[in-house]
Amino acid sequence: MDNQRAELVLGRLQLLITRKLDGLLQGDYLGLLPGPGSEAGESREYRPGDDVRRMDWPVTARTTMPHVRQTTADRELETWLAVDLSASLDFGTARCLKRDLALAAAAAVSHLTVRGGNRIGAVVGTATAVTRLPARPGRKDAQGLLRTIAHTAPQPGRGNLGDLIDALNRPPRRRGQAVVISDFMAPVDEWSRPLRKLGVRHDLLAVEVVDPRELELPDVGVMVFTDPETGRTHEVQTADPVLRAKYAHAAAAQRAEIASALRGAGAAHLRLRTDSDWLIDIVRFVAAQRHARTRGTVR
Repeated sequence: MDNQRAELVLGRLQLLITRKLDGLLQGDYLGLLPGPGSEAGESREYRPGDDVRRMDWPVTARTTMPHVRQTTADRELETWLAVDLSASLDFGTARCLKRDLALAAAAAVSHLTVRGGNRIGAVVGTATAVTRLPARPGRKDAQGLLRTIAHTAPQPGRGNLGDLIDALNRPPRRRGQAVVISDFMAPVDEWSRPLRKLGVRHDLLAVEVVDPRELELPDVGVMVFTDPETGRTHEVQTADPVLRAKYAHAAAAQRAEIASALRGAGAAHLRLRTDSDWLIDIVRFVAAQRHARTRGTVR
């Protein structure tokens, strides 16, 4: 986006996040994901896969049910964003472009993680390059990071989401949070393995950006579709109910495959749509994460 529009969008995002997101997320909360750390937190019932080294034996003995001690995030947590700005993100048929929604997601993650001296950095991918923005603490540096993302010019061509995600794996970093923001429209085999590798070392969040027209077609007669990455055009008769049903079925299968790959990588999955209120979607996600962390008997 041009500089004037970028500054306008960033200013509006700042107002929305500081006034509305903080207002909706009242009370103490630990951001988007349970951060890694060593400081003792609450206890909850043991679930398969939990680290047995964190068993809370006093609570286990008192309740006769196995419990584990959760940990809260260490100070100076490091968060890295992988922001996909390939040409497929320059699409939107509802309230905004997917690119704008990706920027909003990056702004929300930054706001929820940068407090307390935490550092945030990013790798930004287009069709032609991957740009690395070093992790720095403070809101001023976080705003500079968001400004760089907003000013990144769209590039024609097809980017490689796997290479973008792999940029967070090299060089190896201490355990922290990794957030991948994309529409995940690239072939799953291209990015699933780097994502699984990323999830082994870090708490992983995948933000999937979706437009409703990617899920189903409206009945509006002949439509001309253009692939933003290749420039190819194709006319489609959307009045055909069989074609619309096939499109919806294929889209549902594609999204199910994406969701399965994200689960396989151990990623928390946040889906944002261009036709819904992304602030409310983020609040619901944070509330669900908080509920999952405190599920069971709390000490």
